[in-house]
Amino acid sequence: MKYKSKLTALIIILLSLTSCQKKEAEINILFLHHSTGRVLWNGDSNSKISKFILRKSKKISNLLGIKADVPKIFSDYNKTNSSSYLIEEQIFPKASPYGWNNFPYDYYNIWCKNEGINKFEDEPTLEILTQKYQVIIFKHCFPIGSIEEDNKTPDINSDIKTLANYKLQYEALKTKMNSFPDTKFILFTGPALTKNACTEEEAARAKAFYNWVKNKWNEDNDNIFLWDLYSLQTENELYFNEKYSTSDRDSHPNELFAGKVAPLFANRVIDVIENNGNKTTLNGELLDK
Repeated sequence: MKYKSKLTALIIILLSLTSCQKKEAEINILFLHHSTGRVLWNGDSNSKISKFILRKSKKISNLLGIKADVPKIFSDYNKTNSSSYLIEEQIFPKASPYGWNNFPYDYYNIWCKNEGINKFEDEPTLEILTQKYQVIIFKHCFPIGSIEEDNKTPDINSDIKTLANYKLQYEALKTKMNSFPDTKFILFTGPALTKNACTEEEAARAKAFYNWVKNKWNEDNDNIFLWDLYSLQTENELYFNEKYSTSDRDSHPNELFAGKVAPLFANRVIDVIENNGNKTTLNGELLDK
């Protein structure tokens, strides 16, 4: 009886240790996005019917077990590497009550100006999100690139899209994110516009902003990382390459582009988790070992 009692106690201890280890290994990842993010999330590997269902109904696709490319990549990676990286996506902000805007001003407005333990216009603050997620990924939609000329005094509380306002809002966001050192944040460089969807001056200002984000705003040895969507879309030119866009005037990415970059996105996220982003380029390409 004593032997059985000791054996039972040993099994309980081992199970407890296993459970603790599994819990410690779990990383909860949240991807905040709008329509461009949804295209990237879905990718291009599913059948036409599955793609249609993914676009039309998240609930039905879940019931049918249809996985978008990004969660599928993470699921396969977990199986191969015995990891537990759990990624989910969320529209942010919602169309109502806040409004369908995710420009620098809006992240600043929700996360900095109206920070705290309570939601702001039904949108979660970082105080709320960081309670559950160890990695938070966020992005802007392509209208961020319609940047106006700086012609007024910069105002952090202004929703006017100028380089000066963007920079003030980004500096406040960096300070805010740095105040959550146990959470890793991954920001997309903003999506580009096609040549027929903007002026040359707007495209030049957008490029200047993203270069500032990469070369000035981004810092080493903190908890904020970049994924360089802009360079993948423009291929070092000024505009979104039209072979990757929905049309010459619609700057949403197409499925060809989504299929190409979904693995690079996953590479970057996994590398940020495991190596603080040191084994991939900013656009997610693996560096030589």
